[in-house]
This record gives sequence, C-alpha cells and structure tokens, in this order.
Amino acid sequence: MTADETPEKEVDGTVEEKPKKEKKAKKQSSKEQIASLEADLAEAKDKYLRLFAEFENFKKRNMRERLDLLKTAGQDTINKILPVLDDFDRAKKSAEDESTEEQLSEGVLMVYNKLYSVMGSLGVKGIETNGETFDPELHEAITEIPAPTEDMKGKIIDTIEKGYHLNDKIIRFAKVVVGK
Repeated sequence: MTADETPEKEVDGTVEEKPKKEKKAKKQSSKEQIASLEADLAEAKDKYLRLFAEFENFKKRNMRERLDLLKTAGQDTINKILPVLDDFDRAKKSAEDESTEEQLSEGVLMVYNKLYSVMGSLGVKGIETNGETFDPELHEAITEIPAPTEDMKGKIIDTIEKGYHLNDKIIRFAKVVVGK
C-alpha cells in the first residue's frame, strides 16, 4: 500500500472510501476559496477605482490652482504700481481742469496711455464707480454725505481711490463717498 492510498473500511459488508469524502471537502474548500478570492478581488478593484478617481481629482485641482496662480502671479507687482496709476490719474485730472494753468506734455500723456494699455494687456481693469449703486463687495465706503438729489441716495457720489480687477479678481476695492 502506498502513502497516497487510504485503507478502505468494511462496515456491514459495504466498503467506504475515504478519498471521496476528502474530494468533497476539497471541492467545498475550493469553492470557499474561490468565493473568498473573488471577494478580495472585488474589494481590490473598488479600492483601485477609488484611488484612481481621487488621483484624477487631485490632478484636476492641481491644474486649476496652477492656472489661477499664473493668472494672478504678478498681483504683488501690480499692487505696487497702482499708486503710480493713481498719481497719473490725479495729474491728468488736474491738467484737464480749466481753472488751472497746469498742463501735461504730450510725452507724459503717451507714457500715461502706454502704462494703461500695458496694465490692460496684463488683465488689469478699473472698477467704474461714479453714479453706480454702492456694492460692498466692490466698494469701500469712506464716508456718507447727503445726496444732492433723491435718485443719488445709495449711489456713489465721488471716488477717492479707484478700484481694480485682475482677471476678474478684485485686487483693490474702490474707496468711495456714498449719498444717503
């Protein structure tokens, strides 16, 4: 008798074979193993899909953040140039006033126009304020004065400091006087 063979038992004239029972036990355990492996596989696939989706979301979010950063990369520099624009605006306004003899030379006007065109090409736009309805999300009220007419109540009477957008993001709020 070899080691692989199992002895047969004779009980009441019938012969019982042990290898069949072992095959059935192996089949059941194989089915259980297959079910267990399939469950593990399904769980691994689910984890993989979730991780893949999370990574895709990370890539998209990272790309959006980079684009936003590129759009507003020069914001600090532009914020430092804005007072120069304010000075140019005041000088031009003073020169346009007929009660003064002060004038801007043609060269200074060219520099003024060039500076505004360069800022516009960078995405900087001024916020229009005079005569507009006061909006606390765009304007900063410095003071309130009695409105000269009824229709000017709640509207901007004067602009103290011009506000600016950089690619649809407010980089400086307009400082205004509001009628009450």
